[in-house]
Amino acid sequence: QVQLVESGGGLVQAGGSLRLSCACSGRSISTNAMGWFRQASGKEREFVGTINWNGASTSYADSVKGRFTISRDNAKNTVYLQMNSLKPEDTAVYYCALDLDSWELVEQAYLYDYWGQGTQVTVSL
Repeated sequence: QVQLVESGGGLVQAGGSLRLSCACSGRSISTNAMGWFRQASGKEREFVGTINWNGASTSYADSVKGRFTISRDNAKNTVYLQMNSLKPEDTAVYYCALDLDSWELVEQAYLYDYWGQGTQVTVSL
């Protein structure tokens, strides 16, 4: 069974940083686009960023550009989300996702095939 497990979430002060990890088991992610999404309490899931199969290309939501960076280590079967200059509005459950059908950037949640359970990020004032 394919599983994605996020880790690294927690409570941080505004302006601080967190590094999220998404470890995949059950299959290699080395040919797949990966994505990060988030869902704040009472709101719909929203796109955060995506990375292509070899990490050469990334795309981000306007709200996180310049602050968040996606990377991947295919040898470790892991994708990362480095979050800097965090704001209270970044508070959400963060999910990673794997797309079986694309090597390239995917921003639409419905196209992803596997999802992690999520990790809570809380940014305080």
